[in-house]
Amino acid sequence: MTQLDARPQAGDTVRGSAPADGGVRGKGLGGNSVGLMGSAVIGVSTVAPVYCLTSTLGSTAGEVGVQMPAVFLAGFLPMLLVAFAYRELNRAMPDCGTSFTWTVKAFGPRVGWMCGWGLVIATIIVLSNLAGVATSFFWLLAGEVTGSPSVAALDDSKLVHIGTCLVLVAVATAISYRGMTATKGIQYTLVGLQLAVLALFVAMALSKAGSGGADFATSLDFSWSWLNPFAVQSFAAFTAGLSLSIFMFWGWDACLTANEETTGSEKTPGRAALVAMIVLVGAYLATAVAAQMAVGSGTTGLGLANPETGENVFAALAGPVMGSGLGVLLFVAVLASAAASLQTTFIPVARTVLAMSTYEAMPASYAKVHPRFRTPGRATVVAGIGTGVFYTVMTLVSEHVLIDTIYALGLMICFYYALTAFACAWYFRAELTRSGRDLVFKGLFPVVGGILLAAVFAKTLYDMWDPAYGSGSSVFGVGSVFVIGVGLLLLGVVLMAAMERRSPAFFRGQVLTKETPALVVED
Repeated sequence: MTQLDARPQAGDTVRGSAPADGGVRGKGLGGNSVGLMGSAVIGVSTVAPVYCLTSTLGSTAGEVGVQMPAVFLAGFLPMLLVAFAYRELNRAMPDCGTSFTWTVKAFGPRVGWMCGWGLVIATIIVLSNLAGVATSFFWLLAGEVTGSPSVAALDDSKLVHIGTCLVLVAVATAISYRGMTATKGIQYTLVGLQLAVLALFVAMALSKAGSGGADFATSLDFSWSWLNPFAVQSFAAFTAGLSLSIFMFWGWDACLTANEETTGSEKTPGRAALVAMIVLVGAYLATAVAAQMAVGSGTTGLGLANPETGENVFAALAGPVMGSGLGVLLFVAVLASAAASLQTTFIPVARTVLAMSTYEAMPASYAKVHPRFRTPGRATVVAGIGTGVFYTVMTLVSEHVLIDTIYALGLMICFYYALTAFACAWYFRAELTRSGRDLVFKGLFPVVGGILLAAVFAKTLYDMWDPAYGSGSSVFGVGSVFVIGVGLLLLGVVLMAAMERRSPAFFRGQVLTKETPALVVED
C-alpha cells in the first residue's frame, strides 16, 4: 500500500507542499495516540447515548408511538451500511478530512466542499444542543443536590442559561485543544458512567412495568409488533421518526476523523466504528422497550409522547422510575453524556476544517497544528466560538430551538452521509468486479445505505416546509425547521463561492485530484 506523504513538523503549514498520492497530504497531527478501545469509546461518547435518549425519546414516540423500537432499528440499518463505506474508504485513504476528502476524490471539489460543509454545520448544531442539554441538567442536578427548587429554576433565566452554556463550551474547547490523549482519558470514565446508569434505569423500568400506581397506570405489556416498522400509522410519521433515529446514531464517524492519530490508521478506526454502532443499537433498543413497558407512549402523565416532558424525558422519569435517591444518578448520567460528547464532538469539526484548509479549500490559518499538543488548535477554538454564537442566537430567536435544530440536524446528517456512501461506490467502481467482497462492501452496501438516506433527506425536506413539522413554529408561514436546514445549506453555497474566488486552485482540481483508486489495500 502507498503511504501518505511524510508528515510535516508540528506547527508547520502544509499548504503549497508537493501533492502526493493524488494530493493527499499529512497534517502534522499526533500519531498513534488512540487504540481500538479508545477509538470505540470516542465514537460512543460523541453520539452521547443518554443525551440522545432524553432529548428524542419523547419526540420519536410522538411521531410513531409504540413502533419506536422498530424505528430505531430502521435508523440503524442505513447507518450500518454507511459505516461499511467509511471503513473501505478509510482503508484506502486514512485522512482526517474523511467525508470531505473522499467525496472530492470521487466527485470533485465542489461536491466535496459541500459535503465537508454539511459535516461542519451538523457538528456545530449538535454541539449547541449538547451544551444546552448539559446546562439544563447542570441546574437540575444542582437543584436536586441542594434540595432547592429555586436553584433548579435558574435554568429558566435565559441570561443564566446562556451564560452557563458558554462556560461549558469554553471548558470543552479547552480540553479538546489539549489533544487526543487528554480527551481519551476523560472519556473512559464518562462513557462507563453513563452506560452503567442507563443499564440500571432499564432494569428498574422493567421492574416497575405493570406494578400499578398512578405513575405507571399507562404501562404496557411487551409486544413483538413494536419491532414492526410497517405498523407505523403513516409514511410521513415514519420518515419523521426515522430522521430522529438517524440523529441518535450520528457521531460514530468521529472514530474515522481521528484516523491520523489512531494506531493502525487503515483498519482500527473502521473496526471501532462498527463496535460503537453495536453498543449504541443495543442500548437504544433496551431503553426504548423498558421505557414503553413502564410508562407507555401516550400523551398524558408520564407517557413518553407527553409534549410537556418530551424534550427532556429522563427529567420526568428519574424520580418515578429510580426513586429520589438513585434518580439523581440519571441526572448525573445525562450531564456526563452531554459533557463528554461536547468534548469529543470537537474532534470531527476541527479535523475536517484542518483538512479543508490543508487542501486550500478554507483559509490557510486553519491548517496549522499546535506545536506542543499537535492538535488543530485554531480550528478547535473557532468551532467553540461558532457553537457559542449559534446557540446564543438561536435561543434568543426561538423558544423551541432545541427540537427544531435536532430536526434540521437530521437533514444535514442524511446529506453528507449519503454523499459519502455514494462516493465509496463511485471511487471503487473499477474494483467492484474484482471479488464478491468488493462488490458487497464497496458497492452494494454503500449504495443501498446512500439511497435510504437520500430518500429520508428528500422526504424530510418536503415535510419540513409545513410549520407543523418539529416544534410547530414558523417564519413567514414556512416551517422553522425548513428555514434552519435549507438556510444553512445555502449559506454553505455562498461561502463556497467566496472561497472559490479566494482559492481557485482547489476548485480547479489542482490540489486534491479527482480519480479512481490510487491507494489499494490488498486483502
